[in-house]
Parts: sequence; structure tokens; C-alpha cells
Amino acid sequence: MVTAISGDTSVPAVSVAMPIFNNGKPLREAVLSILYQTFEDWELILIDDGSTDGSVDEISDILDPRIRFLRDGTNKGHAARLNEAIDLARGGFFARMDGDDISYPDRFRCQVEYLHSHPEVDLLGVGAMAISEESEALGVYNFPSQHEQICAAPWRDIYLMHPTWMGRTEWFRRHHYAVPASYLCEDRELLLRSFQSSRFAGLPETLFAYRIRSRFNWCKAFQTRIALCKVQCRHFLRNRQYWSLVLACLMLFGRIALDLINAILQLLRLRNRHLRGVSPASADEKSALLIVLSHLKTSIISKVLAVDATLGSRDCSSLHKAE
Repeated sequence: MVTAISGDTSVPAVSVAMPIFNNGKPLREAVLSILYQTFEDWELILIDDGSTDGSVDEISDILDPRIRFLRDGTNKGHAARLNEAIDLARGGFFARMDGDDISYPDRFRCQVEYLHSHPEVDLLGVGAMAISEESEALGVYNFPSQHEQICAAPWRDIYLMHPTWMGRTEWFRRHHYAVPASYLCEDRELLLRSFQSSRFAGLPETLFAYRIRSRFNWCKAFQTRIALCKVQCRHFLRNRQYWSLVLACLMLFGRIALDLINAILQLLRLRNRHLRGVSPASADEKSALLIVLSHLKTSIISKVLAVDATLGSRDCSSLHKAE
């Protein structure tokens, strides 16, 4: 049974789910990035999924009544822990966060404003900066912003980066994550299962930093590709969408071929790791990342620092206009 160690009893607007499993040093920055949100009406549900690397101990000095820390000493997997967080959530909105990424200070504010002004939207993502293990900017992920664009080719993928999600808690409770989950694609399974009866959207502004491993793990990528294709094939067979099933299988073969080529080139040191869907970051985007990292590295735990005015005063109204 999961037991809450600490937490506030008030009802927040946003519940943030962060399952933890051997996240190492980046975990501290991930948690601090939530504490420094300009939107402060949230609760952070930290669930330790049986970590053994001591990373949880590194955040034991971060004391905030909005944090609910849960631990039962077992490893149940990401999807199972997310379902626990969904059931425990008290906020009207439910947000995702991983233990090695960074949320920009205005992320929650912009997402909450958008969801309030667009009641038809169930799930909302944001733009993301790809960063290295050393927190260096690698480029910006280009994601579509409208539901029709996001779900235009489900046989290829549904593009909404998982750790950037914020949605309505009632939507998550209607769907939940599938358990047992498909290997590293529980988010894709959920999107594929729900997109025809839901409404997704994405904010184009970069409000998130997504950490990329320096070494490409070909075996892990292969397992993920196979798992995703199985999820797609089951869905398309069930809905008698046979042409989409064929296209999904063709995409699988193409992606595996590209993964293998990139792995060989990286092994021969002929190319650095290639990131699909990533464009070069502008000077302003790199500067914004450096400001966020600077606050996280020089922060004092006892209070939340005032975030730089250039980040704290962003106008998100332009993002709220329906196209």
C-alpha cells in the first residue's frame, strides 16, 4: 500500500505527477523547476518506484507543504505509478513531469490559462528544448498545435510529448494508462486509444527542457519500436483500418533501418547522435534555457526565488486564440 509521507491538505488547481526511478542528479533540478513555477496553486505527487541509486535522499532537504511524497518500496512500473497519481490527484487539472527534465517557470501558468479559455480541450502539451545530460541545448522539438495536425497520421505517431502534458483530471480518470504497459510507450497507447473521442492541443512556445541520453541505445530503441507497432496494429485491427495497419508496419521497418544506420555511424564516430524532429535553437531560446538553469543551480531551498522578469512576464494570450 502506498503511504503519503508529507503533504498539504488544501485543494490545489493542478496535481503534478512525477514517478521516480533512479533518476540520479537531474532529479533535484526537476523538482526545483516545479517549485519555481509562476503559477503556484499546485500539488506535486512524487512516487518513488523502488529507486536504488539514492537520488531520493538528495531531495530530502526540499521541504514544501505542496509536495506529497509516496513510497512503498516496490517497483510497479511507470504506468502503474501514474494511475496511482491520477487516483490521488485533488486538482482539477493533472500535469505530467519526469524526474530528469525541467519545466520552465511559466509552463503551468500558460497551460492553465489555455485550458480555462478552451474548455473543449482535454489534453495540452507545450514546446520543448532538447538538452544533453550536461544540460546543453541540442535543439527545439517542432510539434503541431491543433488536434487535427497532432492526430493527422496515427499510423506514424500522435505527436504530444508525454512529460509536457497537462489535462483535465476527469479525462485521465476516464481513460487511465494501460497496465501492464507496452514497453516505453504507455503514452502512445493512451493517445491512440482516446484521440477519436478527445481533443488535444499544443502550445508552440518552448516551456520545457527534455533531457536526451548521450549514447544511443539501439536495443532499447528497437524494443520501443516493436512495442509501439504492436499497439498500433491492435488498434487498427480492432477498428478495421487495414491500410493504416500496413502503413504502421512500413513505418516500423523504416525507423528500424534509420536507427541501425545512425547507431553504426555513431559507433564509427562519423556522426553525433541524430535527433529527429529537432531544429536548431535560436539565440533567444538558448538564453531562456540558461536563465532557467542559472536559477536552479544558484537557488536557495528555503524560499522560491523571483524568476527573471523576461520569463515571469510572458504574455500567453496570443497562444489562446483559436485558429
